[in-house]
Amino acid sequence: MLAFAEGAMQADTVAVIGGTGDQGYGLALRWAKAGKRVIIGSRKREKAEEAAVRVRTALGGSASVEGAENSDAVTRAPLVVLTVPFEAQAPILKSIKDAFRPGQTLVDVTVPLETAVGGAATKVLGVWTGSAAEQAAALVPAGVAVAAAFHNISAAALQDVAHPVECDVIVCGQTPETRQLLRPWVEAIAGCRWVDGGKLENARTVEAITALLIGINMRHKVPHAGIRITGLEK
Repeated sequence: MLAFAEGAMQADTVAVIGGTGDQGYGLALRWAKAGKRVIIGSRKREKAEEAAVRVRTALGGSASVEGAENSDAVTRAPLVVLTVPFEAQAPILKSIKDAFRPGQTLVDVTVPLETAVGGAATKVLGVWTGSAAEQAAALVPAGVAVAAAFHNISAAALQDVAHPVECDVIVCGQTPETRQLLRPWVEAIAGCRWVDGGKLENARTVEAITALLIGINMRHKVPHAGIRITGLEK
């Protein structure tokens, strides 16, 4: 496996694995709108290309976005964002494992909702590793950093590109450098603020907040409840 060399890939490029789903598509939209180069990944290249066309159409056709099969997408971006349901997380990571190179960063957006086993979207499953993000870290090759972020932003808010997103983004990762790497990607989404969430183990709490927000959306009949952390400098 070749090591990732600085400059070998464009630093402003992101591969969104699961970018044909609601959350991944929303992130792709926002980053393409901000001028980032986006590669949407899917198990079927045709579906990824269809999603890329949707993004370009939504943004006026000038966005730098394309579709690719998952493994191909991974090889072309220093930053890989995984946005799939919990039940698909492990199978997909195993299928693309050989495409990763040391020096890349994986951002896991997975939430272990009970829907994975036919339960409620307002509850989370216990994960033996502690969190979905920690499970992802156990499944990627050595030399690939793993962060957890973007769990608490609703897909509806991301896709409403005419309005800013009213939500902070808590970023967890083993090192401050990994967490800081995500700061420009968070701030590229209008209305979002980067919040240092500490080590990757803290993703256990952040993931569970998503289930809480889903319940709030249901009870209050709103599409995109979010969170704000008070007491921080803007």
